[in-house]
Amino acid sequence: MQITDIRVRKIAAGGKMKAVVSITLDDDFVVHDIKVIEGDKGLFIAMPSKKTADGEYRDIAHPINSVTRDRIQRMILDKYETVAAEETGEEVP
Repeated sequence: MQITDIRVRKIAAGGKMKAVVSITLDDDFVVHDIKVIEGDKGLFIAMPSKKTADGEYRDIAHPINSVTRDRIQRMILDKYETVAAEETGEEVP
């Protein structure tokens, strides 16, 4: 499985949620509403989720193992940082 496209659809100036992202897998399958969030230890992603009847949130789609999650997170955060730098006029490393 390869991530063939990453689209940063919205970048927020304030608050902990920094962006909403969509990824395309193998040019065949899209996952929308992945959130880029600023946490105490830096940026991380939150997979799309929905609120259950008991008030908790459950992921709708998510990686099955930590290696895949880390790979997806790194690619999304790299793209987010590139897009954010372009919007502010900073040079992208």
